[in-house]
Amino acid sequence: MLLNPDDFEAARQARDARFDGRFFVGVLTTGIYCRPVCPVRVPKKENVQLYKTAAGAAAAGFRPCLRCRPESSPGTPARSGASWKVSRALQLIDQGFLDEGSVDELADQIEVGPRQLSRLFQTHLGASPVELAQTRRLHFAKKLIDETSMPLSEICFAAGFGSVRRFNAVFAKTYQRSPKALREKRKTNNKAADQEEGIQITLSFRPPFDWKSHLAFLAYRSIPGVEVVTANSYGRTISLDGVAGHFIVEFADNSYQINVEIHYPESRQLYQIIDSIKSIFDLRADSEQVDNFLAKDKALKPMVKQLPGLRVPGCWSGFEVAVRAILGQQVTVKAASTLVSRIAERYGEAYDCAVEGLSHVFPEAEKLQRAKMDNMGIVTQRIAAIRAIATLVAKDEMQIDCTVDTEEFIKNICSIKGIGEWTALYIAMRALNDPNAFPYSDLILRRSVSSEELTPKQLLARSEAWQPWRAYAVILLWKHYGTYVRAKPET
Repeated sequence: MLLNPDDFEAARQARDARFDGRFFVGVLTTGIYCRPVCPVRVPKKENVQLYKTAAGAAAAGFRPCLRCRPESSPGTPARSGASWKVSRALQLIDQGFLDEGSVDELADQIEVGPRQLSRLFQTHLGASPVELAQTRRLHFAKKLIDETSMPLSEICFAAGFGSVRRFNAVFAKTYQRSPKALREKRKTNNKAADQEEGIQITLSFRPPFDWKSHLAFLAYRSIPGVEVVTANSYGRTISLDGVAGHFIVEFADNSYQINVEIHYPESRQLYQIIDSIKSIFDLRADSEQVDNFLAKDKALKPMVKQLPGLRVPGCWSGFEVAVRAILGQQVTVKAASTLVSRIAERYGEAYDCAVEGLSHVFPEAEKLQRAKMDNMGIVTQRIAAIRAIATLVAKDEMQIDCTVDTEEFIKNICSIKGIGEWTALYIAMRALNDPNAFPYSDLILRRSVSSEELTPKQLLARSEAWQPWRAYAVILLWKHYGTYVRAKPET
């Protein structure tokens, strides 16, 4: 589906980074599609067609630009104008669902028919699920070719291609040259292979992004031994299928990219790791769109002006966030961090690496479902709730990730004794990546909107106008309260 060029002409002419990933430019005279920030000479308006996604441009027959590298774009905001069904399907595709599953299975996963799924994708994204998945594989592989020294055979499977033959054929058709030829062309940009340095790669985001505030949020809630946060970096240990590793993310002023260093022995899991990093920092978000929407509310408008570019912090593990949220009930944030750290130290796997402060991997659900957790300062009811969730997760009877419907998740987790709706909604906000999750009973939120403290029911009614971005309103209100309200001197 084509976009109206008039709607984005000013952004295209200015190469506005805020629109990077919101649309792609197909150039009729060259047959190439570009990002709106492409450094080449801006083509004439009559010679371009605009697409919502890179996959849409590719489906129309355009080839990716080798100069601006569409694979390095922040990507199309998953929920920008899309339905919940499309958003969930996109997230599943990003996690590699179609690498092994079919479109019919994808449709079943989100409870629609295959034809309806295809119609939804064409309407919202201008491409089919298969075309989106193919573009994802292609872009990720191209990025690894350009930015890493990984062997091409490893890149093939890390990107989700089923065979090297298929990998080579897709590249030859798309770029009119083989992966090997592309690697040789970019040879001077590749870092020397060094296992000690890990895989180093850059990820882009759309401004504005108050990443210092984001890091402060993560630092305040960090788990000693599992996470390390500084003024400009975030690092943590990770585990996938019982294999441990770690990563470090670094930010820099005046840059729209983050530098990521990943230490993990299984390259096939690389995309999943990067996808999780994007979720932790909400890199796909379109902050300008969200800020403009929330600023329509008179009470929120001055807050947005003071605190632009806030993102919703995600997480590495939904189970870990659930344990953290349960332990955080009726105690301070720092006390909860201490309790979670004790669990990691006693039940988690010891981990040795060069990063100071990283010493343990958070335990999997299987390890905690029978854990006594005695003599750790955790009350009996919290222990029972943690073990109940761990048992459900270990038996695959509960998922805590973006593939789950929020209402269904809340209903299931609240059936566990000791877990209330606030805890469930907080988990949904961070682990399910639901941009509309809203823990309306939160005391700080009720005190932040107006001069008088609202009841939960009043706040819920007030928040109706903030849909579908209520989770961003939560971060905005929490940040505003901590920065401007709580910090006020007593009079």
